[in-house]
Order: sequence, then structure tokens, then C-alpha cells
Amino acid sequence: MVSMPGADFQQPSTSGYSGLYEQPLSERMRTLLRLEFLYQQLCFNIEQRTEWGSRSAITSLLDIVTILGRGDVRGDVLKELERQIGIYDRYQNVAGIDEARLKRVLRNLQELRQKLFAVGSQFLQPIRDSEFLAAVKHRSAIPGGTCEFDLPDYAHWLSHPYEVRVADIERWIVNLRPLCDSIAELLWLLRESGHSSEQVAVNGVYQHGMVGEGTAGLLRITLQPGVNLYPEISGSHHRFTVRFMQWPDASQRPVQVNKDVHFRLTIC
Repeated sequence: MVSMPGADFQQPSTSGYSGLYEQPLSERMRTLLRLEFLYQQLCFNIEQRTEWGSRSAITSLLDIVTILGRGDVRGDVLKELERQIGIYDRYQNVAGIDEARLKRVLRNLQELRQKLFAVGSQFLQPIRDSEFLAAVKHRSAIPGGTCEFDLPDYAHWLSHPYEVRVADIERWIVNLRPLCDSIAELLWLLRESGHSSEQVAVNGVYQHGMVGEGTAGLLRITLQPGVNLYPEISGSHHRFTVRFMQWPDASQRPVQVNKDVHFRLTIC
């Protein structure tokens, strides 16, 4: 999943670029990006002191649990942590390496592996055993189903002081954090390892075949500042196509541009 970065550990410069878009090239990468997205939402909303912040945090929490119930994500992440530890361990014998940064990366990976292993394979069970969360999840399938008259106990919980609500949320997510933190670290390493190049989409279309480039897991498209465009990306880890779309406004349908578009492509 995560490629080995260059020995100098330098992230490609994105000076002069903005508007970053990412596209996963496998189902496993889609899962990891969705979990990262939901975890970011969860962490943000935990800090919001309002009832609506707590509602959003609970929604993100339940979405994470739903995704994790579809496969052995923990097992996959543990294997990837092991693989990355092996890769970075071999870097210790490379001349000219930034030893301080290498040791930090290795230490982070080893600590994440230890914490993720410690929570065990049944780490979701405390959340699944919560009748309160099960009721909220069940009613959430209905539009507006978590209203006060549908879930009076939820409304009562939301009326408690912020400190009480956040303590409960932290208790529910304590076993999720090692996995989500591990995913965030692995995705950071993946993005750091990407190979960047300047490209031109002729008449708004760019095609790329990755013969001999190894297996890629993630594409990153970066546009220049002020460009009112966005990319539509289709394909797989073998080949992909990028079409740049013009955004008129929310009342009109976007159309593909018919001019050359300069952009930065990063293959991770």
C-alpha cells in the first residue's frame, strides 16, 4: 500500500499550486481514505461544545463503526505497519540518511503497532454492546429519525453539559483511536513517498499508463491558484484518465474544458 520514500525524505514542493484533489486506485485505499475523512470529522466535532457538534460526532463515530464491520481493517493495518517498520529499519544502513527523522518515524510506527495490537481483535465490542448507541444508529437510518420525540434519551443526553458528553464520547472511541491514528500515519507516509511531475492535459484530458511504475494506490492532482476547474478521475492502478471540468455555478451543469490545463500530478 505505502511505497518507500526517497532517502532524503523530502516532500515534493507544491509552491504555486492549490486545489488539491485525491483519487484512490483500489477498494482498500477507498476504505482508508473514508476512515481518515470520518475520523477528521469526529475529532473536529468533539471540540464543538454545542448539541449539534455532539450529534455530528456521534454520526461520524457510528459511520466509522459501520465501515469497520465490513472487513478486517485492523488486521490489514497491522500488516502494513509491520511492513513499513521493516522498510524504515533497513534505511538505518543508508549513508546520508536523516537519522533523527528516521528514528522518529520508526518510533511512531512501533508505538502505533503496539497500541493497535493491545486493543485486540474485539476492539469494537464495547461500542456494539452499547444499547444507547445501537438505538441512535437504528433511528439514524430514518431521515430525521433522531428527533427528540423519536429518541428522548438521546435528547436528554444531549442536554447534559459539554464535559459530560465529551467524556462519554471519549470513552466510546478510546479503542478506535489506535486504528485511526495508524491509518493517518500510513496515509501520511504514502503521500510523502509520492512521485510528482508537472503535466499538461491537452484539451482538458490527460491519460496515463503506469507500465513499469509499480503498483500505485493514490493519485493527487494539484491545480494552480485561481483556476476554476476540478478533475474527474477514472481508472485503476494500471491506467487512469483525468478530465478537467469547468465549474460555472451551482445552478448549471459543469462542462469539460477544451483548453490545455497545467497541473501537478503525484502518484503514490
